[in-house]
Amino acid sequence: MRPTRCLLPALSALLLLSACGSERADTRADGVGGGGGSGSTPVTGVTRPAVDGVRITSVTVPTTRPSAGVTGSPGATGGGLVRAEGLPTGGPGDSGVSAAYEVTNSGTRTLTYTVRFDFTTSAGEVMGDQRVTVRSVGAGRTVRGTVRQGAPVPGASRVTTVRVGEVTKIPAAEAPAEAGVCPPSGVRLTADDGDAAMGLRVVGLVLENCGERDYVLDGYPQVSLLDEDHEPVEGVRVLKGSGGIATVAGFDDPPRPVTLKPGRRASAGLMWRNTTGSGTAVDVPYVRVRARSGAEPVMLTPHLDLGTTGRLGVGPWHAAAR
Repeated sequence: MRPTRCLLPALSALLLLSACGSERADTRADGVGGGGGSGSTPVTGVTRPAVDGVRITSVTVPTTRPSAGVTGSPGATGGGLVRAEGLPTGGPGDSGVSAAYEVTNSGTRTLTYTVRFDFTTSAGEVMGDQRVTVRSVGAGRTVRGTVRQGAPVPGASRVTTVRVGEVTKIPAAEAPAEAGVCPPSGVRLTADDGDAAMGLRVVGLVLENCGERDYVLDGYPQVSLLDEDHEPVEGVRVLKGSGGIATVAGFDDPPRPVTLKPGRRASAGLMWRNTTGSGTAVDVPYVRVRARSGAEPVMLTPHLDLGTTGRLGVGPWHAAAR
């Protein structure tokens, strides 16, 4: 699997419950607030600055493990606020640890954000993480929500800290369709988590025909590499096939037309090495992919750590097994 790469400075992302400048809510008789006796739920306000537009506003860590049926959901109040998607809702075994957050788009385009929240011990050891996708945040708008840890791993150390681990943001019009939703193009394009071995990296592209008509592919996906500002990355050759990077099954097969019936899938791949020699290592956070010439672009976030190799291989489309 590809290694997780945090693109944000850990120091600015760290949000400690006991952080300097944080404020603890007053204890109330119903057990909501800070401190308190058995069964109370300490809620700690957080005043650390936002990380790439994402700010944790408070963290809740129960002093006792909650009973079954604990629930949580994002808030959506006030002007310009919308509901975030994909939040865990609690349940049996839920740790009860949660963080309230805000996502503010200070840019000029509507963006879709994906945020990884890390749940850690006071020593910084990550006990779990949750990814939240917040779609279509308009320019100047703010989205508020809540993310929960969910069920902890048996025997895991106690979580006392929540931090923003990674933030990616892409133009909403190019965001991959969410699960269960078929975009107007009739095809859904996604990337898998990838695989890694001895410095070789491979990420799979998957195209699903979720529409009602056949969809014909014409060889290779069209790939553009983009930096953190969504500008083209210079100095990297995008090669058809393996380009001599490594011998991987399917990468150097001759391209053939692929006709996808509704409900069928095709796959292709990206391949590179993360070798670092002389020069400056290149990291590519975003990849714009068109399934075929003239297709609507989809921006993916495979985080390519290309090292100083300057090469990326792109395999042809193959019909996937049923």
